[in-house]
Amino acid sequence: MASQRLAIWNAEEDLEEDVDINLALDAYGQEMQYDDSQIPQPQIDESTLIAVQQHMAQQAAFQQIPDAVKSFIVHFHQAVLDNNLAEITVAYESGWNKFTEKYYARTEWPEAELIAPLVNDDPIFLILYRELYYRHVYSRLQPNIDDRFHSYENSCELFNYLLNSDGPVQLELPEQWLWDIIDEFIYQYQVFCTWRSKVTTKTQDELMMLAEGGPVWSSYSVLNVLYSLMQKSKINEYIIATREGKSPEEIAEIVGEYGQRPLYRMLGYFSIIGLLRVHVHLGDFTLALKVMENVELNQKSPFTRVTACHVATYYYVGFCYIMLRRYPDAIRSFVTILNFIMRMRQYHTRSYQYDQINKTADRMYALFAICSALSPSRMDDNIANIAKERYGEQYAKMSRGGPEALPAFEELFTYACPKFITANPPPYEDPAAISALLEAANDPESPAQPSPQTDSTRRHLDLFLADVAAQLQVPTLRSFLKLYTSLGAKKLANFLDADEEELVQEMMVLKQASRSISRVAGSEGTSLLEGQVVTTSDLSFVIDENMVHIAESTVGRRYAGWFIKNTERAQKILDDLKNMPLPVSTKVHGGVSNATPASEPATQNRQTRSTGPKVAWGGVKVAA
Repeated sequence: MASQRLAIWNAEEDLEEDVDINLALDAYGQEMQYDDSQIPQPQIDESTLIAVQQHMAQQAAFQQIPDAVKSFIVHFHQAVLDNNLAEITVAYESGWNKFTEKYYARTEWPEAELIAPLVNDDPIFLILYRELYYRHVYSRLQPNIDDRFHSYENSCELFNYLLNSDGPVQLELPEQWLWDIIDEFIYQYQVFCTWRSKVTTKTQDELMMLAEGGPVWSSYSVLNVLYSLMQKSKINEYIIATREGKSPEEIAEIVGEYGQRPLYRMLGYFSIIGLLRVHVHLGDFTLALKVMENVELNQKSPFTRVTACHVATYYYVGFCYIMLRRYPDAIRSFVTILNFIMRMRQYHTRSYQYDQINKTADRMYALFAICSALSPSRMDDNIANIAKERYGEQYAKMSRGGPEALPAFEELFTYACPKFITANPPPYEDPAAISALLEAANDPESPAQPSPQTDSTRRHLDLFLADVAAQLQVPTLRSFLKLYTSLGAKKLANFLDADEEELVQEMMVLKQASRSISRVAGSEGTSLLEGQVVTTSDLSFVIDENMVHIAESTVGRRYAGWFIKNTERAQKILDDLKNMPLPVSTKVHGGVSNATPASEPATQNRQTRSTGPKVAWGGVKVAA
């Protein structure tokens, strides 16, 4: 056994001598370089990486939202879910504006995707939130082309939800919000059309997007939405049935399930006002008033519940009357709404639309001055005085007539008219036509071409000034006629430095200017287009055998209104005096003043007053 063991150890020694250890271990333990090139790397899709980055950015942005804003959005969403009209109204009219001023006065609100987790991804609330979001962008910031396209898509989603759902939607919104939805929808359409018409200011990306945009903010789509809301709510049938005094059961049967819902009824009603506005912007003033044929202009109409809608309705109706040369009706419209604004001014200060209402009122004062110069008549003294204070120089020039009047008319009309738009966009889908327009604009030798929006305003201005230019000699002729009861035609022609034929033409212009179609008393409930020919001037004349016979009818001043107004003022002063506290009488004893209420006079004071002559209230002495 020992010999065998020895042999084995001898064999191991031989192996150690014959085998190269380095070859066996392959340089084990020596310094090595780790090569990871052979290990396959995980492949991350680019879209996945972008999504991860966006998610991380959204999380960071979500953390930046103030906790107060998060709580407000949660509360707002719950109010919409519960159809709690009172809470929705407070959140919409107060909360949204308060947080806008505090956190987002110069920046955007969080995007809808950021606040979606707070509202459990409620699609309806997110649509309403985007409507507020884009309205804030348009009013406080400068929208880019993505904002313009996305706001249109959101509007389409909102109206598709309201019009194409299975039956009426179970949603309640305050009337102010419903009007703002229609008003903002039309405003964004108007702004887009104005922006779209300016070809030279577009980048290549914007030109491509407009070429591929299709019917984005097209006039057809906007009109289709407004007419669809009218038809779905059957608002015209509702107005007629209400005017005829039908019972609630009969009205419900007439208007159907949609017309019974306040949401659809008010949207339909506001759509009528919206169509009035759109047709005015497009320049069709007759159709604008035709749409309003069932709406009564009085204080009981539903549009008076929303002040902004009330003011806008009278402004556009009055402007339509101006363009149709019905100046008495225009004056009546402006006087009615301007008196309302003056009476309710203290309440407007609490409205977030206070500035917009004041701007519209200022434009109506300018239009009132234009109408007063073209059709002078007895009018409201308060409104006339305010208009003369604001536009006294222009009003004096327009009233005098002559060559100085035309620039004054142009200045006030350009300032006070609506922002007209062109329904047809530039040919963005035709690259050759767009290139030709850009080359013509960049060519210094070619005449400058006005934008379609400017050209549209200029077209309506020229039509208005053409009618005004024909009446420039009317104020001068009227001033001469008021000096006489009869006058020779030749003598009058010499006064005007014209021949007799020109004089006859100018007198016919004066005769035409003193007549107008106007709504008369008792025409309530009829179309705004209906009316009778009335005489608007207090001066009448006839021409008989080269003699001009003048008859001036003077209208006596109406003292009743003045007397009632000053009586009420005197009564108010008397009531204030009666409610004032009684004076306090003072009595000095040894240099110390003791106040004694006049209602509890001391005995000594009473004795003092009882002596001496008695004096009546008028200062007349009476016997003791």
